[in-house]
Amino acid sequence: MKIYQVDSSARKKGSTSRALAKKLLEKIKKPADEVIYRDLNDEMLFVSGLTESGMKIDEKDQTKDHKKMFELSDKLVTELKESDVVIISAPIYNYGPPATLKAWCDLAARVGETFKFKPDGRREGLLKNKRAYLVITSGGTKLNSKEDFLTPWLKFILNFFGIKKIDVISADQMAFDYEKSIKDAEDQIHNLA
Repeated sequence: MKIYQVDSSARKKGSTSRALAKKLLEKIKKPADEVIYRDLNDEMLFVSGLTESGMKIDEKDQTKDHKKMFELSDKLVTELKESDVVIISAPIYNYGPPATLKAWCDLAARVGETFKFKPDGRREGLLKNKRAYLVITSGGTKLNSKEDFLTPWLKFILNFFGIKKIDVISADQMAFDYEKSIKDAEDQIHNLA
């Protein structure tokens, strides 16, 4: 089995979402499993300068920056397609996703690779039979409240890619009771089947 772990916290050291994702990985990983790791703070580009919608630019019109963007996009798509399990750790920043996680989703959304259009115009995700685990942390935002724009958005994106089996591990509202939030998240990991 291939496990794709994606960390998106801007904090490299002392990140709760990264630490919990590591504990989750230790819980689900079997000795023969392969882990593909991506830290979105190490290499991330933002979609810009498109001449057409849907991440399309005629090759003759691609600048050096476009080529770099498509090269990274191809890597991200391959990592997603080759994985059986996806772990995404993300803190809620200003009620939504970290900018690097939004960029990752933009680069991974490729027609004919991660989704397609049906003849009737509806979209169909192409990454079926995968499982995803979301490790979501927050300082003050309650998970799944009307102020949480990260969790429903990320679930929607994964569904859009065809990933329907999604478990959420949460350590929310850490600013109010850090120890309880961490214990709740660790219990959620421990109780995973």
